[in-house]
Order: sequence, then C-alpha cells, then structure tokens
Amino acid sequence: MSSQQHAFSVPATLIVGDGIGPEIVDATVGVLKALGAGIDWEYCDAGLAAVKLYGDPLPRSTLESIRRTRLALKGPLITPVGGGYRSINVTLRKEFQLFANIRPARSFLPDGLFKDVDVILIRENTEGLYVGVEHYIPIGDDPRAVAEASGIITRFGCRRVAEFACQYALKTGRKKITIVHKANILKALTGLFLETCQEVGRQYQDRLTIEERIIDNCAMQLIINPAQFDVILTTNMFGDILSDECAGLVGGLGMAPGANIGADTAIFEAVHGSAPDISGKGIANPTALMLAAALMLDHIGQYHNAERLRDAIKQTLQEGNVRTPDLGGNASTIQYAEAVIRRLG
Repeated sequence: MSSQQHAFSVPATLIVGDGIGPEIVDATVGVLKALGAGIDWEYCDAGLAAVKLYGDPLPRSTLESIRRTRLALKGPLITPVGGGYRSINVTLRKEFQLFANIRPARSFLPDGLFKDVDVILIRENTEGLYVGVEHYIPIGDDPRAVAEASGIITRFGCRRVAEFACQYALKTGRKKITIVHKANILKALTGLFLETCQEVGRQYQDRLTIEERIIDNCAMQLIINPAQFDVILTTNMFGDILSDECAGLVGGLGMAPGANIGADTAIFEAVHGSAPDISGKGIANPTALMLAAALMLDHIGQYHNAERLRDAIKQTLQEGNVRTPDLGGNASTIQYAEAVIRRLG
C-alpha cells in the first residue's frame, strides 16, 4: 500500500511539550503529513504548559486521550521543581505499564565517529532502582545521615521484557541479543534479571544468539567496537546510561529516538530534554523526534512509510548541506524539515 492509499486515519495523542517541543513537533507533524501517514492527532497538554492551564503537569484529559488512542507522540516535558510533582515520564510509564523502552542508535552521519553503529537497546522500563523506594535514616542531630534506596526486580518483569526483546529482535531481522547486568556484584538484584532473561533466551536459541556481558565491560566495548552489538537487553538504570552512550556514538541526543511499549499502549518520544537555552530560536534538531515517529509508524504497521522517513533523514544528513547547528550546520528547524520532505520522493 502506498503512502497515499491509507483508507482510514489512525487516531493518536500528540503532546507538544515544553521548551523546543513546539518547534520539533511542528516539524515532525509536517513530515508525517507529507508522507501521507494518515494520523488523526488529538492535541493534548502536559508539562509546564499544563500546570499553567490545569494546575497539573499531567491532566486527566491527556491521560484519557492516551487511554482512548493507545498511541502517543510527545515532545520533551519539564517536570516542575517542587510542589510534590513526580517525573511525568515515570508517571506515564507506570500509568500505562510501558514496560519496554526501545532506543535505537544508528549511524546516519557520514562524518561521525563511527560509520557502522546499528544497535537497538531494549531497557526494562518499570523496575530496578528507578522505582524510587528510598529514604533517609537520621543519626544524632543529622536527619539525613544515611540515604538508603531499594531496587526492585521481579521475575515477571524480567520475563516480560525478555520475551518482548526476543520477539522484537526476530521481527526486525536481528540475530543477537546481549544481556547486560552486574550479577557478579548485585547477585540477587541483577542476578535474577540475568537468570530469567537467559531462561527465556533458551527458547529462542535456534533463531537468536544469546550472550551476556557485565555492564562496565559493555560500556567499554561499545566505545572500542560498537558494531559487535546488535540488540542490548538490560535493566532500567543501566539502560538509561548505556542508551545515552549509544547516542553519543552516532552524533548525540539529537539523533536518539525512544519508544515506550506496553501491552496495549505505546508512547514515542525524543530522548533529549526541552533545551530551554535554544527554545524559540528555531534552530532545534528535530531528527530524534522524526526517528521516534518512524518507530511509531513501524508500531502501527506502516513499515514502508517508516523506511521512507529514515531514508529521507539519512539522505539529508549525508549530503551535509542542510544541518542544524548541533550537527555542525546553520539550517533552521524548518529548513531541515523541508529538506527531509524534499527527499521523501
């Protein structure tokens, strides 16, 4: 089916976000429209804009929209400091049980550090140290003498994300999964993760190579030879760190998309923050959000449009004359988006 032949529109929630959010969302929506992707957007508020309008960074109307569409694309959000607000991203992951975080890193820049990076990092998204179970222990007159945190990993959560990773690897034509852990030290916490992922992996050993690597060694090996990795499967905190390292291999966070996948809901986003220092200047790099939109197109079965979008981004960056300042150019966000649209063919 060609991009112009979609017989129906796909409802999706669109959260514009804070800082550079409006600029990169506008550029990405324009590219998707040029693709003929047929997305019927429900515009919703979250972050600082929602606090001003509703007194809540994640208002009920936005949550209800996501429950209805089960599909969302979001710009970067700022969680207000103080006021007892919890991270909006963490809240969304918990609210919709978005247990798998997908962060691809791929070499698009011909003059980048590496020409052969093509790795998908899959991160367990709801457990580990990021559950936020922590407290202070007072000693004497010091109420914060000791800080204590608990990491929580369940066999169910490990099995769920491992099964997802194996299925995702097969669906995307991948051959190898590297389970990344620290079971030599955190024998119970990440030992359970390693043990369970290996157990699931044995069911796929005729179709996938399953290996394991300690986190510190993996971090080093990513720098020495990133091409040796295909799919990385790891815990919440390790995945957060390694995914930024992977982004650094391919040009920075401006090249880093993310997908948060649950049993019946998926939210797609750029990995980077709201970049308030360049907000409103029209120079933000929308590539990460465009690549997140490509992941969204894959998710809804528009594989051809997803590849067309990635190819257009790659051509634009490889020709090199239209780049945003973070990638060494002087193009505006709009000029870059227009260049991508011209290459959609």
